[in-house]
Amino acid sequence: MTVRQTQTTCCYCGAGCQLLFTTDDEANKILDVHPVRGRTNDDKACLKGWYGWDFLNDPQILTKRLRAPMIRRGGKGAPLETVSWKEAIDFVAKNLLKVRDKWGPDSIMGAASARGPGNEPNYLMQKFMRACVGTNNIDHCARICHAASVAGSRQTIGEGAMSLSIPEIEDAEVIFNIGYNAAASHPVVARRIVKASEKGAFIICADPRITETARISNLHLPLKGGTNLALTNSMANVIISEGLEDKSFIQEHTKDYEAYREIVLDYPPEKVGPICGLDPADIRTAARRYASSKHSVILWGMGVTQFSQGVEVVKSLCSLAMLTGNFGRPSTGTGPVRGQNNVQGTCDMGVLPDVYPGYQAVTDPQIRAKFAKAWNVPSLPSEVGLQLTRVPERVVHEKDPAKKIHAYYIFGEDPAQSDPDLAELREALAAIDFVVVQDIFFNKTAMFADAILPATSWGEHEGVYTSSDRGFQRIRKVLEPVGDIKDDSDIICLISTAMGYPMKYKNSEEIWNEMIALSPKFTGATYEKIERQGSVQWPCYDPDPSDKGTMYLHKGGQFATADGRGIFKTSHYHPPTEVENEQFPLTLCTVREVGHYSARTMTGNCRALRNLEDEPGWVEMSPADCKAIGVATGDLVRVTSKRGSVITRCLETGRVRPGAVYMTYQWWVGACNELTISSLDPTSRTPEYKYCAAKVEKIADQAWAENEVVKIYADIKSAMGIAREVESR
Repeated sequence: MTVRQTQTTCCYCGAGCQLLFTTDDEANKILDVHPVRGRTNDDKACLKGWYGWDFLNDPQILTKRLRAPMIRRGGKGAPLETVSWKEAIDFVAKNLLKVRDKWGPDSIMGAASARGPGNEPNYLMQKFMRACVGTNNIDHCARICHAASVAGSRQTIGEGAMSLSIPEIEDAEVIFNIGYNAAASHPVVARRIVKASEKGAFIICADPRITETARISNLHLPLKGGTNLALTNSMANVIISEGLEDKSFIQEHTKDYEAYREIVLDYPPEKVGPICGLDPADIRTAARRYASSKHSVILWGMGVTQFSQGVEVVKSLCSLAMLTGNFGRPSTGTGPVRGQNNVQGTCDMGVLPDVYPGYQAVTDPQIRAKFAKAWNVPSLPSEVGLQLTRVPERVVHEKDPAKKIHAYYIFGEDPAQSDPDLAELREALAAIDFVVVQDIFFNKTAMFADAILPATSWGEHEGVYTSSDRGFQRIRKVLEPVGDIKDDSDIICLISTAMGYPMKYKNSEEIWNEMIALSPKFTGATYEKIERQGSVQWPCYDPDPSDKGTMYLHKGGQFATADGRGIFKTSHYHPPTEVENEQFPLTLCTVREVGHYSARTMTGNCRALRNLEDEPGWVEMSPADCKAIGVATGDLVRVTSKRGSVITRCLETGRVRPGAVYMTYQWWVGACNELTISSLDPTSRTPEYKYCAAKVEKIADQAWAENEVVKIYADIKSAMGIAREVESR
């Protein structure tokens, strides 16, 4: 036995926890995993950190690991055939060139991955789409989660990331937690909130549910879903009306205050209370306590961003912090806590339709010229590309063939599980001429693929992740990959080369060095520095080995805007797009499951985590709503919206308000995204996952329902080619 220890960054949430793996190299087997001290996690880990590595052993509980490339040689409807890498690469390159030659570069869409691959292959993916294909149609799952945070923060304070660091949270004096359930999304961040409370911080929690944060809060604001903007405008109203604003900070460091003031003065608590379902006195208390400290922190999650007014709420939150002078010092500022392990990093790498790496605008001629020269191409596309949430619009609803998306290269994403209105999404995937899926597991999207390219997983390659608070950290190879699979970077380079744009790198560090040389915010964050310090937070301009980057942003009130001044912005409140009605009397909101991750292909293939929960998931309902239809916890029920219907289990809980129900999105049978609406924020194009009209019905024949769940589950597994292999074990 040859025992080796390897420290790496957890692959699940944006907290960036450090884990130590002990492996037997001769057997290529993991012997032990435990957390170690990192900048953000203090040698602690959550369920997924402790037990979420088992998928590397490919137990094939939920789906199977992809082990060889496959193509549909006979076209749509033909079976997938295992082929050599040369044939697969040639097949993909030929078909992408065919689409580009006939319909132009903008007929091709690329989706990259905020999950396991790391920053380096994501840098290459956006480079491939721009320099080889010739389009800015490149995006990733930040579009469906925190794109509103990026857009809203950039419009006000100039920077779309957390302005403070995760460790600083515990030293805040006031925490305004809105639309964010840290205990389920980032358990290690939740520990910081608990520590802050133990140190005497005043916790304000604005959330329709009684979450774990609400339970420890000093003031819980159980507002009606979809009314965030009314609440934040009203808090600003109180602060201004009572003279609690920081006048000197406003005068010296901001602009457009008067226009902002004029809007928020229309939102007194007495007017807003009935809209939000809150006591006006509680709104006043929240505003006064938030304004009482110069170490007040705002933390938010997808309960803010996944609304059609998500960007407006983010702008309002940033303005609330400016209004009270809560920027530019330790333990203060704004915290959009990014969900997945590398969603911050994938944004950093320019996997967005409007920016290159380092958030450099594709519309800036000088920036384009710099990248074109470095990438050795005569020019780069100047138009902002397509957001991935608009793919159905450009496939199903677009009548002009010349404007349609004809090819979709999907790298490490599963839109057939994670996007809203799944029936429409499936219709789009089925209609696209050529679909490429590059992933580690067979998933729902792979069922529509014309080519499947198997990649190495987290734990099988080297690279860098960016934690939610802008911290670059290394990921390292723990096991040797098994099967005829390749590193994501190698796959992208091979396809690009076959299409006539050669790309080749010796290792991930060489890719990283090319990226930081082009991105001033990241230039000082070398591999050598990250290795020595463990984490380097951007901006990091200085190559000096002792420089650790930037712990908090906007020091001294200097914002990242063109003139250094923060810009006050907010809007008037309007209700969500689809509200409850006589036919659909309930509101449906999607939430996270603490034991599972994203589309569940990784955690669903970990024995310990799979045993926590299984199909068909749950719908959280208030006791009053359960009583009204005669159901109890464990009963199978049918949840329906205008877009579809699913079977799931009732979970009766006093945590939720009557009239509102909640579902997690990991499940295949109880897939809540069959129900969610594709209404998009007009700026960020983020879907309104958090609000749509629905109804829940009792299923009279529970025995039939139990059998139906088993049948649906088996049919899905069979379609993915997993059932027969599991049965034969």
